[in-house]
Amino acid sequence: MFNRLMDAIVSLLDGPRAQGAFLLRSILAPPWSMAIRDRAPLTLVAAVRGDAWIVSDQAAAVRLGPGDVAIARGPDAYTVADDPATAPQVVIHPGQRCTDPAGRELYEMAQLGVRTWGNCPAGPTVLLTGTYPMPGELSRRLLEALPPLLVVPGDSWDSPLVPLLATEIVKDDPGQPAVLDRLLDLLLIAVLREWFTRPGARPPGWYQAHGDPVVGQALRLIHHDPARPWTVASLAATAGTSRATLARRFTALVGEPPMSYLTGWRLALAADLLREPGATVGAVARQVGYGSSFALSTAFKRHHGRTPRDHRTASRS
Repeated sequence: MFNRLMDAIVSLLDGPRAQGAFLLRSILAPPWSMAIRDRAPLTLVAAVRGDAWIVSDQAAAVRLGPGDVAIARGPDAYTVADDPATAPQVVIHPGQRCTDPAGRELYEMAQLGVRTWGNCPAGPTVLLTGTYPMPGELSRRLLEALPPLLVVPGDSWDSPLVPLLATEIVKDDPGQPAVLDRLLDLLLIAVLREWFTRPGARPPGWYQAHGDPVVGQALRLIHHDPARPWTVASLAATAGTSRATLARRFTALVGEPPMSYLTGWRLALAADLLREPGATVGAVARQVGYGSSFALSTAFKRHHGRTPRDHRTASRS
């Protein structure tokens, strides 16, 4: 059961992984407050030392203590502060542009080391922030399943990833950005794994469906081999059930029929693959189960409202 549930998260994260994610260590002494207005789709904040508050219009204010990890789902704004009553001193805009509350540019932040800034080198609070700057089509189902703000308390799980990220984030070794991207992915998966299994988390239907012996098998077949010419009959045969049973259980648990889910998955995967350097519409079409560029283009435009080439151009710009 545990492995099947993990497969749901890994499948959704496997396409749009962190690439050049924004990572920062903050060392702070009260009073401090940062208004986050960067509209990033997903941000992870881990408390290494000391306390912090996250205040959002979309959720109740939450306090972070040592070891706690929060995930904020964009694009809604929120504030991270030493106290909910502290007025923001810094505003973070898209592209990590920083201003004061009046809008004046802050060109020189208080740099305290590699990927480190703050208002006091010996401040009692140390936070790690990792931001995914670009949404992916495959991650959309995941983002829609999350609340605006979730917190996993440090005393409820035993993970070495926060201390490891704290150690690696201040290094400037060759290839370090790639190391940090992968660590951020690992930490995100670990936090979601913990949160989705907590009482009251209310996982979405597609997540819970991975625990079903029939529908879960069909989902894994779709995720792992989207280019195969699947039909309801072939999915049912491979999953060891009848076509009628699969269609009925799949729709009830996932919320849409198998072929509708397969089409959405293929087109979401295509949207992410088109962002890759050197990707062609023809090559992507073959990877996601379309027989030609024309077939993919027709389905893609119907689903996304623009052609694959227009999508690729917009994404790269």
